[in-house]
Amino acid sequence: MPAAADPLWQRQLGLLLESTGEGIFGIDLDGHCMFINRAGARMLGWAPAEVLGRNMHELTHHSHADGRPYLDTDCPIFNAFRQGLACRIDTEVFWRREGTPFAVEYSSHPILDGARVRGAVITFLDITERKRAAQALQKAKDELELRVAERTGELSAALVQLRELSAYSESVREDERTRIAREVHDELGSLLVALKMDVNWLDKRLGEQQARDPAAAQDMRERMRCKCRNMSRLIENAVDNVGRIITDLRPSILDHQGLWAALEWQAQDFVQSAELALDWDMQLSPEAPELPEPAAMAVFRIFQEMLSNVGRHAQARRVQIRIATDAQALRLSVGDDGRGAPPEAFEAPTAYGVMGMRERARHLGGRIRIASQPGAGSVFELNLPFAPSHA
Repeated sequence: MPAAADPLWQRQLGLLLESTGEGIFGIDLDGHCMFINRAGARMLGWAPAEVLGRNMHELTHHSHADGRPYLDTDCPIFNAFRQGLACRIDTEVFWRREGTPFAVEYSSHPILDGARVRGAVITFLDITERKRAAQALQKAKDELELRVAERTGELSAALVQLRELSAYSESVREDERTRIAREVHDELGSLLVALKMDVNWLDKRLGEQQARDPAAAQDMRERMRCKCRNMSRLIENAVDNVGRIITDLRPSILDHQGLWAALEWQAQDFVQSAELALDWDMQLSPEAPELPEPAAMAVFRIFQEMLSNVGRHAQARRVQIRIATDAQALRLSVGDDGRGAPPEAFEAPTAYGVMGMRERARHLGGRIRIASQPGAGSVFELNLPFAPSHA
């Protein structure tokens, strides 16, 4: 039929098909081409008129990329009308007229006439360049990974140690979670249960008040006042327990009064709990800058670990703490008169506490020095230079 006689919608559809750079063709239920646009025919190496009526699977989708036959019963395109399933595939090839394959991304959708399937419409793109770029990117990535792997041999021991330290840190955190959960369950839980029972008792007694004579009601009011006072004491205990748990997690004094007050509080709390004598000396220079919050917290945790080592291992009677600052650096040392240890004990792979202190100090640009001999006690010293921006 001449183009002038085509209905308007057919002309508009034809213009739409020819205006896209994607290949588009339609097939009937036998797989024969009903229409194809110029872009699609050009990618396949045919003229549009040469394709019409041809079986498109036999023409361009007959084999896999490696040359194995591709049965039309396995073809996702045909499933679009055989099973009513749409598909989008980017891992296959179409074949050109001259017998060469090209990587293709295609989608297939059934053509429906009401509830009846008439065929399928297929859109496709040549993605050869995209695949080539992806392969080049993967090759570059593989080469980069190989170069990185070649340069990490000397880091293997450090990585193993870091993993062990991480596992130890996680174990410490898990122990702390367990301890906190136990305290919440044993202390706060029991207090809340007691409060719940008291509230239930009060609720029951209040419901019975109207049935009592005045004397009995007055006596019950006194008993309820006593019960309320007991509940108030339970609430005070709960508040104290919450405050203690919060302090264990992060001492509020560190936020409210700063690092130096927090260090002194921690020292006093430690020697009181461990029943040790304390030799305390803190000399702060007015020229010393205030440490930023992350650095202050790291110094506080290092100090806690130093004291923890004294408590766990030293068997000491006295602990000596020296803290000094000037415009350039912070120096903090914790010494004891305990049993000491050979220097190699602090370099052992299982000395996780010492590793943790050193990692924190190294992260801040500082260092940890340890002096110890069997029978002569130990001294842990942190030397932390202030960052230039703080001076």
